[in-house]
Amino acid sequence: MNIMYKRIKELASLNQVSIREIERCTGLPNGAVYYWKHGQASQKAIVAIADYFNVSADYLLGRIDKDE
Repeated sequence: MNIMYKRIKELASLNQVSIREIERCTGLPNGAVYYWKHGQASQKAIVAIADYFNVSADYLLGRIDKDE
């Protein structure tokens, strides 16, 4: 499973928000986050999700383990 997808799911659960709500609030198409389970997201989409959760793109991408 893609680490970014896993981290988005964890953040969604912690913040008690659905994936669909995240997609709606960030302007992503319905199903975009699920697609990333096995695919790749665009840079614009990664930044939108990182901004939504107020975390770094590096955290979402698994480049760091703890968002600082």
